[in-house]
Amino acid sequence: MITAARAAEVALLLRTAARAEILPRFRRLAQGAVRAKSGPLDLVTDADEAAERIIEAGLARMFPGCAVVGEEAASADPAVLDRLAQAELAFVVDPVDGTANFAAGVPLFGCMAAAVSHGEVVAGWIHDPLGDDTAIALRGEGAWIADGEGRHMADLHVAAPVPVDRMVAAVSWTYLPEPLRSRVTSRLPRLAATVGYRCAAHEYRLTASGHAHAQLYNRLLPWDHLPGWLLHREAGGYAARFDGSDYCAAHRDGGLICAPDRESWEALRAALLDP
Repeated sequence: MITAARAAEVALLLRTAARAEILPRFRRLAQGAVRAKSGPLDLVTDADEAAERIIEAGLARMFPGCAVVGEEAASADPAVLDRLAQAELAFVVDPVDGTANFAAGVPLFGCMAAAVSHGEVVAGWIHDPLGDDTAIALRGEGAWIADGEGRHMADLHVAAPVPVDRMVAAVSWTYLPEPLRSRVTSRLPRLAATVGYRCAAHEYRLTASGHAHAQLYNRLLPWDHLPGWLLHREAGGYAARFDGSDYCAAHRDGGLICAPDRESWEALRAALLDP
């Protein structure tokens, strides 16, 4: 349904939206251009909303009849998420992932999208506006980096497995419930190092390209994780929810661990989560 050529077109659409609405506002946000949604950690800016409109319109032209579920639209009306399970083709869009970084002038943010067909994630994109390239994944066809013009630059591969004490991991513990939150944070010294970018887009790119070994998240909003989950999978990685079950587009909770392979996943889960 989505070929490599069509995937390149979507990557160019994300780039167009970023160049038109995101980059011109970076470190130049006007007074009142940043607003809180559900709380102080959940922000939206004028750039998010404007870029989402461009991407939604572009996808509708490219794939007539598709459903588009944007983060900002879903925040206003959560019922739009119901489109993901049944649509022949739906797209989830996070126009600015890492909005808090973007609003603070920190250069770690991305533009993400995923294609879902009958509930199955079939394609994913993570565009880096500042680096001007896009990580692309097609189900069953691998993952790669495309340059600003959509040309294939390099294939992506996860890191080789290592013991837990040699792992570098992105661990997002903010939304973990107690007592799990205290358990996980107290055990982080069992890893070689942890990173926290406040931006799933760059954390997934880091892991899918082999520069970190693992990721752990509790909150599973689809626009935050569907693109990166497929990218990681197609780069050769293994991922599952905390209970070992498969992750899919319908899941909103249950946590997620991404690792180089199943053995690494089990070792990391035991090291951080087991009582």
